[in-house]
Amino acid sequence: MYSTEIEVRTGGTAVVHDLTRDAETFLRDADAEDGLLHVWVPHATAGLAVLETGAGSDDDLLTALDELLPRDSRWRHQHGTHGHGRDHVLPALVPPYATIPVLGGVLALGTWQSVCLVDTNVDNPVRRVRFSFLAG
Repeated sequence: MYSTEIEVRTGGTAVVHDLTRDAETFLRDADAEDGLLHVWVPHATAGLAVLETGAGSDDDLLTALDELLPRDSRWRHQHGTHGHGRDHVLPALVPPYATIPVLGGVLALGTWQSVCLVDTNVDNPVRRVRFSFLAG
């Protein structure tokens, strides 16, 4: 299995960060043909989603997460900025992994789909993302 880790700077605001080009670069470097791309975020407060970006869906996801997981004082997990406990619940809704088929070295995504890092944790502006390719 070919695997590597990249660093992503997400900054101090909640973001949906498109990783699709990074994944495509990884697959080229791996000389990938057919197989599976597994993407993993080794963080307790970030997740991965496959969704459309640029047409508002990414912002809609952040809005939905704000409504489902308000940044307020209800959370038992109390360290960090106000409401940070909600960031620790995020991976239960937006998992820290995604697996995408690769056919002929190309991600088998739908027309408008992108592989995205979802990070609502404003306390941690730098994330690691691991790409692993399992040839099939």
